[in-house]
Amino acid sequence: MAVPKRKVSRARRDKRRSEVDKLSAPAFSTCESCGELKVPHRICKACGFYKGREIIAVKEA
Repeated sequence: MAVPKRKVSRARRDKRRSEVDKLSAPAFSTCESCGELKVPHRICKACGFYKGREIIAVKEA
């Protein structure tokens, strides 16, 4: 039967049990004016709108 040779320290045990290494998906929301995905609480890069108002003028490419 396999038996550990040394006691696992509390720090090593707790690092393994923690959820620090797990990645979380970035949050996205849809723009109200154009429907593109954008980061919440930021100006939409596609149309330049924020909360229904045009903040910056975006050049059409």
